[in-house]
Parts: sequence; structure tokens; C-alpha cells
Amino acid sequence: MSGYRIGLVVPSSNTTMETEIPAMLRRREVVDPTVRFTTHSSRVRLRQVTTDELARMNRSALRCAAELADARCDVLAYACLVAVMCEGAGAHERAERRLGRAAGRAGHDMPVVTSAGALVGGLRALGARRVALIAPYLPPLTATVAAYLAAYGVEVTDAVSLCEPDNVAVGRIPAARLVELADRLDVTGVDAVVLSACVQLPSLAAVPQVEARFGRPVLTAATATVHQLLTGLGVEPYVPDAGRLLAGGDSAVIGGCGSVRR
Repeated sequence: MSGYRIGLVVPSSNTTMETEIPAMLRRREVVDPTVRFTTHSSRVRLRQVTTDELARMNRSALRCAAELADARCDVLAYACLVAVMCEGAGAHERAERRLGRAAGRAGHDMPVVTSAGALVGGLRALGARRVALIAPYLPPLTATVAAYLAAYGVEVTDAVSLCEPDNVAVGRIPAARLVELADRLDVTGVDAVVLSACVQLPSLAAVPQVEARFGRPVLTAATATVHQLLTGLGVEPYVPDAGRLLAGGDSAVIGGCGSVRR
């Protein structure tokens, strides 16, 4: 039996990552009981999703990496997508290096995943070049996400912004609402739908419904993070009912390659 410790750096107001990521890992254990996971969190202060608070959180995350190094985690995930993307193209790679160095200084080297980098990697795994997305942010932050993805060759052709800066309020939005919001998206010509461009917006339950409705891959910041965690650990990225990205094997790969409405 193989056991893995997953370290999560979580915004203090986030109530979703410690629910959705373990839920997906439990599903993976049911598929193969010889692989087991535990999750261990360190929290970093964030209340309002503003550029100032996000930048402060990025600085404080180094402390969290050191704390999770003490737990001898096998991999660390920095679970805030837009905080990293606010630092511009390439920021997820820089953040992963910073957090990795912080863990190493604390006495334990471990690979680092960011939800921002995971979303880029998940879209690349799907072969997606044109996407529509839903984000809880105010429009300027949604535009930041679109610009970040554009730097990696992904065009956001349509987007819905929920205009909610209170991170606690974002966590209280029911996943069922995303099914309704998805109907607002123009998915003409898109390769995939990002149902939640935020790790705090509950979305896991809605992924299979929206994927069946659109007939296109549907992913979220959380499902992309789990995909990268499992891939990095050398575990097949298969999680039932979590979208095509986590369907295992080569089933995630598609062919294929606007303006943004907010």
C-alpha cells in the first residue's frame, strides 16, 4: 500500500479546498484501495479578494510552506489561483520555486503545485486553446485570469464574473448555481469550460452535469489541482465523476486548438 501526505496552503477564509480536494482523493481511494491519501493544511490570512490582500497572502505563504515541511508532506499545493495570477505571466513557476525553497530551508524538500499552474497544465492536457469560464471575482480580476491564460496560448472567449469580493460569501454559493450560470456562457467554438476559476467557488458536484450538457470537457481550479497532484505523485489521474480531465489514461486528450464578455 502507498500512502501520500498532501500539504495544502489555504487562504484563511477558504472553506472549499479542504472539502473538494479530500473528496476527490477519497474517490480515488475507492478505485484503488492500495493508494491512500491524507491532507494537511496551513492557513494564510485572506478575507477580501483584493490585489493588496492577495499580494500580502503570497508573502505569508512562505511560512505555511515551512510548516507543511515539518509534517513531511509528499507534495504541497498552494490553493489560491488568482493570488498567483496577479503577479503576471510565469508567476506560478516563480511561486512554486519560492515555496519549494522555503520548504527546503525548513528541512524538507517537496514538489510544489499551484492551482494557477495546475489550471494552465490541465488546459494543456486537454489540448484546449479556447475556453469559456466562470469566476467569482470582480471584472478586473477576471480579466487578470484571462490575460494570464492568454500568455500560455489559451483564449478566453467568454466569461461570467459574479462580482463577489468577500471570500466567505464565495464559499457559500451553491454548486447548483453554476449549472444555471453555465447556460449564460457562449460556448461556440470552445474546447473546454472552466466552471470555476477559483478554488473557493464550490463546483465539484456541478462538473459532470455541465460536461454532459455541453459535450465538452469541464474543469475547475480544484479538479486541475488534483490532476497535477496525482500526476506529480506518479498516480494515475483518475477520479470518478470529476470531469474528463480526471477520467484517466488518454481519455482527457481532445483535438483542437473572441473577445471576453464580463
